[in-house]
Amino acid sequence: MGRRLTDNVSSVYIEAANRLRPKHASRRVIVYVESYDDVLFWRTVFQTFESENLRFEVMLPSRTSLGKGKKLAMNNNLGPGMIACVDADYDFLMQRHSEASVRMLDNPYIFHTYVYAIESYQCYAPGLHEACVMATLNDREVLNLEEFMRQFSVIVWPLLVWSIWCYRHDYYKQFSIMDLNETLAIRDVNVYHPELTLDYIRRRVNKRVSWLQHTFPAARKDFEPLKQEILSLGVTPETAYMYIQGHTLFDNIVLPLLNPVCIILRRERENEIKRLACHEVQRQNEMSCYQHSVFSVDAMLRKGTNYQQSEPYQRLLGDLRAFCDSLQKVAEAVEE
Repeated sequence: MGRRLTDNVSSVYIEAANRLRPKHASRRVIVYVESYDDVLFWRTVFQTFESENLRFEVMLPSRTSLGKGKKLAMNNNLGPGMIACVDADYDFLMQRHSEASVRMLDNPYIFHTYVYAIESYQCYAPGLHEACVMATLNDREVLNLEEFMRQFSVIVWPLLVWSIWCYRHDYYKQFSIMDLNETLAIRDVNVYHPELTLDYIRRRVNKRVSWLQHTFPAARKDFEPLKQEILSLGVTPETAYMYIQGHTLFDNIVLPLLNPVCIILRRERENEIKRLACHEVQRQNEMSCYQHSVFSVDAMLRKGTNYQQSEPYQRLLGDLRAFCDSLQKVAEAVEE
């Protein structure tokens, strides 16, 4: 069976198609993303830059299969008419110390999240209380979630630097991202005594750091310069949590923190309904209405937009703004 021309679509093909459109028709740019879960996030990002003259179409990286993933997205024939938008993973912090990092950072048509993944934005600390409110319709602050994440992040910071050191020096088998994730996972939170959880994580981190210092004594001369380099990239002890693997941050750190908070807030609201109801029918109606109005906190985390105020997100917007400006200049040059 003959192959269709669109099976081998490239940026050159898209650019040629754009030139065949009427003079005042909108320019079309294909945006390849890693998976279904990424489509909505990047659609929201690109809405900022769309106009009558410029339109973005966000899609999965393959037109011929159900294949997904970062590598597949970056393997397309990218150019002004076709770009890839991917999770930064560790490739941003690796700063060209791996082939994947070089490819992501040096290709002008590949854009990345700056933080580890989209989930990192969804877990942005200033938006956690709002997610709880959306999930429970109760605005009482049971726990200062932003402060908890700040302290957690400061505790995590030295181990994150060690993780980057190990990956840059090919010691990732001795201390992998999975090892980091296992060390930082939260299994239980007493919302009335959150310091107990932070102390538990601190002990685990200190134990890992001591082992790494003993195992890699040669790292002593590299560690401080590496820490300063990571700081220069915009990563701080207070924001280190955003550079933990996205799924681990979402499923094994933030959700175990928010779930008990939401249980308390829902129970408060339900007890209030029971207390204030004048009779059984009103109680049942009010309870049914409330239960149909609340949602799971993980769904609400994915709907949050507070991350749009974060410094990494603003850097991402800056990169895309520069790209759109370059498209405009090219279009003006063609018209002249």
